[in-house]
Amino acid sequence: MWKNVYLRSAIKIKKAFFLLYCSRLFVSLSWHSKVLTLGKLQIYLHFRSLNRTFAHDLASNSTMAKNNAWQDDYWLPLMQLYLKRPVGEKPMYAREAIDLCMELHIAPQALAQRMKQIATLSTPRIERIWQTYAENPRRLARAVRLWREMRGFGDASSFYEGVDVTEGFERDFRPLEEDARLTPVMLILILDLYFRLTPITMVASTPEVQELARLMKVEATLVVEVLNTFQACDPYLNRNEAESNKLLTPCKQVWQRYGNGEIEQLAAFAEELKNYFRTL
Repeated sequence: MWKNVYLRSAIKIKKAFFLLYCSRLFVSLSWHSKVLTLGKLQIYLHFRSLNRTFAHDLASNSTMAKNNAWQDDYWLPLMQLYLKRPVGEKPMYAREAIDLCMELHIAPQALAQRMKQIATLSTPRIERIWQTYAENPRRLARAVRLWREMRGFGDASSFYEGVDVTEGFERDFRPLEEDARLTPVMLILILDLYFRLTPITMVASTPEVQELARLMKVEATLVVEVLNTFQACDPYLNRNEAESNKLLTPCKQVWQRYGNGEIEQLAAFAEELKNYFRTL
């Protein structure tokens, strides 16, 4: 009899523990279900927010994306430029740097930042490229040559002919329609010189005029012609220039961009731009 009572008691205890276990399991599963549901909701909201942000950035910066979209294969010509003697970062407005900027449609400031990344080997990707090509310039030259042949099937300009490309900085380095001997960059340098001279010294015999003319590889008389045109743009002189002067419009455009700002900032910018002509 006692044996039967003991067995019944043991069964009841086991049933109690089983029911307790099941109830705790149910509560645990319910709680986890809520957490998972909440987690899914949070993830959904997070990606929804990201999508909205991305869509907004894409819409507001589409022009920037077109002009400054960096691609991995751009590291090859940039690495080649970096490794040219003297090895290291090149001036932002060095001629070869600007030529590469115009080829890639990447602004000089953006390209300079990428070159800093090479100098510091800031990413594993750059480290791998460095390990592959730094000690083998011929291999790098072949890779760059192949890359250029593949871009536009060997002639990128004809391949992209008829495609609208929004230009920004590129216009400053292209010849003026009014006078192919000049570019907006050259006008900027002459404007910087303008603020260093007085009207009476804006003549071809002035040493500063001759020095700038030699740097830009133009005649001093052309520099003087631009200086005289800038006098018509100067509100303090209040001089009228004949509308027939073909340089008046581009000079006014440069004056509007730089003539009303700080002279020190213009001087610093002009000094950087001179690197473009020093590497001719």
